[in-house]
Amino acid sequence: MPKALTFKGDKKPSKKRKRPDEPNADDATTSTSLIRANEAPTEDPEDDTWVSADTFTDLSGPILLVLPTSPPHALACDQLGAVFASKLENLVEGNPASAEPHDVRQVFVATRVVGSEGDVVFKGCNGRYLGCDKVGVLRVEREAISPEETWTCEASESGVFRLRTTRGKYVRVDGEGEKPGVRGDVEEVEGEELSGSTVIRIRMQARFKPKLKVEKAEKVRAKISRKELEDEVGRRLEDDEVRKLKKARKEGNFHEAMLDVKVKGKHDKFA
Repeated sequence: MPKALTFKGDKKPSKKRKRPDEPNADDATTSTSLIRANEAPTEDPEDDTWVSADTFTDLSGPILLVLPTSPPHALACDQLGAVFASKLENLVEGNPASAEPHDVRQVFVATRVVGSEGDVVFKGCNGRYLGCDKVGVLRVEREAISPEETWTCEASESGVFRLRTTRGKYVRVDGEGEKPGVRGDVEEVEGEELSGSTVIRIRMQARFKPKLKVEKAEKVRAKISRKELEDEVGRRLEDDEVRKLKKARKEGNFHEAMLDVKVKGKHDKFA
């Protein structure tokens, strides 16, 4: 078929693109398949809320080491490896339990030492590890992990921690005010309690906390509508059957409960 004549300066006709067929309502129901009972929910990479660590096993990912100072400060380091106390700005009514970092220098990445009971390493913003020398000076300057870069986190029932070096000494705050110092030279004396200057609160991102991951997984498993359940069974369900299936989905025995409901429906049909 001959094409129409075109001239210089004429507007070129826009080519129409074929749109893929839009799914109808029936296809939409099948496409939104049910989340499997054993399938863990995908983590939300945008979830950047901060919570308090309660035990050593919580420690993972970005953390904030909140020092026992007034006003509240956090342990921080600069690009040269110097360690200092940085004043916290993101607080709710001055409560250290609500602290969040406002400066990348305040954030360390915690990694538990495999096979240990309480040992952890902290990587600073400069890509090096937090360590303590024999006189108690804290630095973040080594790229490799040695005993000086390995810390023992001692958790208390009140949800706070103490950081102990491999030499058996504890991190403490030295002084008060706007520029307190931080050292790792406190020795534990038998029969005496450690001072409050050694107490550290650890804040972490919620998406790395194991307990919150489990709770989130349970909520997703339990979240299913009555219509989805009826579509899978193939008939209308009674209220007690819906409750039974939702409970089973939360507890992890959803497929067994679904089979029981389907078998019951067949028996009722031929009764």
